[in-house]
Amino acid sequence: MVTGLWGRKIGMTQVFSENAVVPVTAVDVSGWIVTNIRTNERDGYSAVQVGKIKDRYIKKKFDINWLKKPRLYFSFVREIKLNKDVSELEGSAIVVGKTADFKSIFSEGDNVDVFGMSKGCGFAGVVRRYNFAGPPASHGHTMGKKPGSLGGACSQGKVAKGKKLPGHMGNKKRAAKNLEIVKVEKDSEIVLVKGSIPGKSGSLVFLRKEKVI
Repeated sequence: MVTGLWGRKIGMTQVFSENAVVPVTAVDVSGWIVTNIRTNERDGYSAVQVGKIKDRYIKKKFDINWLKKPRLYFSFVREIKLNKDVSELEGSAIVVGKTADFKSIFSEGDNVDVFGMSKGCGFAGVVRRYNFAGPPASHGHTMGKKPGSLGGACSQGKVAKGKKLPGHMGNKKRAAKNLEIVKVEKDSEIVLVKGSIPGKSGSLVFLRKEKVI
C-alpha cells in the first residue's frame, strides 16, 4: 500500500489527553485526487501520483479532461511511493480519478516522519542565521553584527572553507522524525501530529509512515 500521504500544514494548537495538554500540529489531507499510477513494468518503480485540487474546483465533479491541464485544476501534483506494485495489491482502491483517501493507513499512536520546506527568511546575518553572540554592546564597540575574523593570515588571507557567513536563511527541506499521531479526524480529514513540524502555515508537508528502500 502507500507509504505516506501529502497534506497542508494548518498550524499548531493543543489537545487534552489524560489530563495533560499536548501540543499538536494540524495537517489537512483533504482534496487529493489520484492522477496517475506508476508501475515497475512501465516506469521502473511503483508509485501513485496525486493532485491537490484548487479551491475553486473543490466542489465540482472530477472530469478526466482535468488531467490534460494539471496546472489549471491542481495546485500541487506529487507522488507517493508504494511498498508493492499496484498489480500485487489485492482489492486496491487506487484508481485514476478517485479521491486519494489514504488517511486510513494512520492510526492513533503511530510514529511518522514529516518532511517539509522550512520557513524562508530571506537574507540574514550571522547573528540571526547561526545565533552568533556578537560583540559587547558597550565601551565604544562599533563591530555591530558583523561575522568577525574570516580566516586571519592563513593562505594569503583567503576565507576558510566552511566559514559561517551571512546568506540565504531557511527555505530548505527539513525532516522531523518519529512524531506521534495523536488523532485522525476522519470527517474533517485532518491529522494531528504531536509537536512542531517544518514549514509555515499553508505549506505542503509529507507524512511518511514507512520508508521504501
